[in-house]
Amino acid sequence: MAFKSEELAKAYWRENIGLVLKLLAVWFLVSYGFGIILVDWLNQFTFFGFKLGFWFAQQGSIIAFVILIFIYIKRMAALDNKYEVHED
Repeated sequence: MAFKSEELAKAYWRENIGLVLKLLAVWFLVSYGFGIILVDWLNQFTFFGFKLGFWFAQQGSIIAFVILIFIYIKRMAALDNKYEVHED
């Protein structure tokens, strides 16, 4: 990756790391928060006939992870276009 200036490179990586940290926070909330910490509270509710805490631990977290992957792909493509960074 070649940047036009050092400032653009720093701005790109700052946004990149910010995006990764935000997505990791969502990942942590869904997997650890909903699947472990809040499972008893979430089990008060049902989703497709299953207790919500159980559903998050078994299916919801996996679906959320796949969605996070697609969000990362889309946001990184936009970031690459913004900073004119392309694979050579």
